[in-house]
Amino acid sequence: MTTNTTDAKDATDTTDTTDTTTDTTAGTTRAVVFHELGGPEVLTVEEVPLPAPGPGEVLVRVEAIGLNRAEALFRAGTYYHPATLPGSRLGYEAAGVVEAVGAGVTAYAPGDPVMAAANFDFGVHGVYAERVVLPQEYLVARPAGVDAVTAAAVWLAYFTAYGGMVLTGGLRAGDHVVITGASSGVGTAAIQTALRVGAVPIAATRGEAKRERLRELGAEHVIATDTEDLLARVRAITGGAGAELVFDAIGGPGFARLGDALRPGGTAVLYGWLDPRPVALSANWPQTVHTYANGALARTEEGRRRAAGFIGTGLRDGSLAPVVAETFDGLERIADAHRLMESNTHLGKIVVRVGH
Repeated sequence: MTTNTTDAKDATDTTDTTDTTTDTTAGTTRAVVFHELGGPEVLTVEEVPLPAPGPGEVLVRVEAIGLNRAEALFRAGTYYHPATLPGSRLGYEAAGVVEAVGAGVTAYAPGDPVMAAANFDFGVHGVYAERVVLPQEYLVARPAGVDAVTAAAVWLAYFTAYGGMVLTGGLRAGDHVVITGASSGVGTAAIQTALRVGAVPIAATRGEAKRERLRELGAEHVIATDTEDLLARVRAITGGAGAELVFDAIGGPGFARLGDALRPGGTAVLYGWLDPRPVALSANWPQTVHTYANGALARTEEGRRRAAGFIGTGLRDGSLAPVVAETFDGLERIADAHRLMESNTHLGKIVVRVGH
């Protein structure tokens, strides 16, 4: 498979407003839809209706899309809520530029660079498209000077890491945190987020192939779970005390083993269920277990404000820098991008640039 990586030209800010005079009442746009459940091959690019923005709504020209594991689960029919077929939309995360606003919108104006806030039903409002109309509360301002590819890789991963570990899990300076699925977009964001608050990230990944890269990204320790005993390694790293926090994307029976690695009174935050089997709890009590729903926090103005402040300042001071695994050009490459995501061979975020 051939992919395209971001070059120096594409790393420049793409927020010019020369296209804001485009006719926004044409009535259609190209978007990715699917009519049946299945693998990446069910994704198609079609012309779909594009209404003019109504009261409280914003029309956005999409420049880049960030892929998330939830979208593959949704497409395959294994997400926590089902797709409405035929003609389901897809996509949580995108960066773009405002083209038009509806009545009553004061937070945004044509030409403003924005990001999708990933707090909506992506089967209805999916952002895998050239243009989308979204309620204004489904958007956040793109940090100044951040290009579209970087912005598409930022919001959901870092919002999940910050919301799950810091706001929900109470991660503090000096804490040890075990991060599973550490090579994913959220995993790499979690490593950087832990470092930014002064915590010690312990990255868990299945094999040896990504160990050195995870260390380069700042993981203080890396555990290859296919060949190393996670509990023994965490105990050794923490001098027998156990970790203060576990941040888990997997769930299933293995969740109990993660709980075993906590210190007494520690906290486990489960934010995903890559293992669809029932979640097992550790008998290492007392401990606190949170199930973290990113959308619930993103739907609050306070949650979006706090996360935007943390992410924006982190991008400016360089402590947060999204890892982009591969960049694909054009909506037509969306199936290839999904295939890469499901291969689990990448490290970081997969992004699709959208041409116009």
